[in-house]
Amino acid sequence: MDTPSTESTVIPSTFAADPAAGTAPANSTASASSTAPARIALVGVHGFGAHHLHNLERLSGQGAIELVAVADPNPPAAGTLPQGTAVHADLDALLAGNHRPDVIIVATPIQTHAPLALSVLASSADLYLEKPPVASMNDFLQLQDAASAAGRSVQIGFQSLGSHALIALEKLAGGESTDELPGIGRLKGISATGRWVRDRAYYKRSRWAGKRSLDGVDVVDGVATNPLAHAIATALRIAGARKAEDLISVETDLYRANDIEADDTSVIRLRTVSGLPITCALTLCATESVEPYVTLHGTEGTAVFHYTQDLVTVHTDAGEKTHVFGRDDLTENLLHHLSQGTPLLSPLDHSGAFMRVLEAIRTAVAPTLIPTENVDWVGTGEQAHAVIPHIEDILDRATRAHATFSELGLPWARPATHGVEPLFSLAPENGSPVVVLRSGSTLEAGLSPRPYLHPVSTLAGTQVTDHLPSDHVWHLGAGVALQDVNGSNLWGGRSYRRTAGKYVDVQDHGRIETADIAREEDHTVLELDWLGSDGALLLQERRSYRRILLDPRTWRLDIQTELTAVVDVSLGSPGSHGAAGSGYGGFFWRLPVNGTPRVFSSTAEGEPSVHGSVAPWLAWTGEFDGGPATLVFAAPAESPDPWFVRSGQYPAVGSALAWDVAVNLGAGASLTRTNTVWISDGTLDVVDIEALAARR
Repeated sequence: MDTPSTESTVIPSTFAADPAAGTAPANSTASASSTAPARIALVGVHGFGAHHLHNLERLSGQGAIELVAVADPNPPAAGTLPQGTAVHADLDALLAGNHRPDVIIVATPIQTHAPLALSVLASSADLYLEKPPVASMNDFLQLQDAASAAGRSVQIGFQSLGSHALIALEKLAGGESTDELPGIGRLKGISATGRWVRDRAYYKRSRWAGKRSLDGVDVVDGVATNPLAHAIATALRIAGARKAEDLISVETDLYRANDIEADDTSVIRLRTVSGLPITCALTLCATESVEPYVTLHGTEGTAVFHYTQDLVTVHTDAGEKTHVFGRDDLTENLLHHLSQGTPLLSPLDHSGAFMRVLEAIRTAVAPTLIPTENVDWVGTGEQAHAVIPHIEDILDRATRAHATFSELGLPWARPATHGVEPLFSLAPENGSPVVVLRSGSTLEAGLSPRPYLHPVSTLAGTQVTDHLPSDHVWHLGAGVALQDVNGSNLWGGRSYRRTAGKYVDVQDHGRIETADIAREEDHTVLELDWLGSDGALLLQERRSYRRILLDPRTWRLDIQTELTAVVDVSLGSPGSHGAAGSGYGGFFWRLPVNGTPRVFSSTAEGEPSVHGSVAPWLAWTGEFDGGPATLVFAAPAESPDPWFVRSGQYPAVGSALAWDVAVNLGAGASLTRTNTVWISDGTLDVVDIEALAARR
């Protein structure tokens, strides 16, 4: 702060000259106070302080408040304040000016919040403090103590928490419906998505912009703690997480494309004490700015809350329902709290969970710089802004799967350090392994955690698997999975049940865990346990991976699975439950999106003809991100299982173990399937493929 001064300047003005100034917003339900106007002082009149000036003008027009003083080292322009309002250079001068404010609003840079808030609480005024409250948990605890000792009320400026939609959303989160909106069933998780654009000029607007600290003082001006902080605060409120102890874990995955210290693109993954996952995927490097939103994921639908518009859209099997709610102004709410005892909508004590998030970001390792080759710049000069290619789909994948950027395996993200290890390396041209084994142990329960291969690449480094795609986030590279093992879903996603005649979302997910791994140079064997939704051991599997290098552009991967029943088991699929043509389950390979795909077999051409057919091999050619490639899948020698193929809706190939009839195994009985895949750079024709198949 500048050197305190007791002198003040009074700037004449016609503050409420605008005929509309005394008109409350159409969606505001608060009425003007019938008592004497509250005396208000504002610290910080620029930036978001200008919004407060406009709002105070409205309230002044209603006779609810009197703006008695403002403080800012950069005085406001003439005509922006009501006549008689004192202007000071700083808070100390304002407090020495004998203005007797009832409420002081602090809308200043983040790093000044703590000292200014403490000074306000040491006076005789109550406090409205802009978000984020302060820049560290220690400052927050000190502020709580000061507010308690002073007996003063503190409102935090998370404006979205004034939305009437929150009452409806909390009911939806509890499994209820409302008068305006249908229910979404049991709440499985919450996500928050923010896609904004910020140019170079944004980070040069002040010394503290984009800083983690300034002159040794914490700032923490990152995407999650300042511009899109409302997304996190709103998600926490809906989840019922108000205090720091309401969160059992906070994980951060922070990145920056801009030349700043703080993060501009991040995933913040939270879990409440009740086990509810909350994943916030946020960026300031989008293609274009869109209204941020919080999504409630339920078993019977989703509710999407565009919190800047108070707009909620519910999607269920019955259709879509939208409702726009009203909103209470937080300044009015604070005044009503002081005069009438109305509960605060955003009290200081309810920011504890948010501060737990901010503290995790503050103490995390510095955000990783995204390589220049993974960032596009749009525009010129100070108006240029960074765009991360495909960021919209990336954020969607992260929130649907509750996954970090690192876990998605993005080329610019930090490598995952848990449950990920190279399986085979054939020294491709780019130096990366051609196969990576993932344990899947960190996946959400609804994805049926299990081991799988991803990425799998050609010898030239072209990636030919995908995992956690936004259309089916439970599709996991190359692996083995079944949707029904004695009623437990070990595939992920919703389960098709004959009794319901449709896919239903139930808590029936099991998991496949690795008990042991045996390695040789060209051969790896996994010992796996298949556990039901109740944790009971259903199957034991021995899965082997063998690789063979054939020539400079082609290699071969053999995947053999031997399933042994621990108890009597039924191995089923949606097809065995009556879903015609949906007999997937067993060996499954999810491909990445590729151009000009062609799928064919020795007897048929195209998805409609190949899907459900029985043929000795099936081939897929396409233009992948790294170049043209061909995958040839050989049918298991043990059984003529039908092919499951998708190329229109999404790219995938599977060998269906239980196409339309469940497979039953008695306790101790085993079942074996061996699937061979040839992976080749370039486009192979039928002659090439037949030659490969003949060498099996």
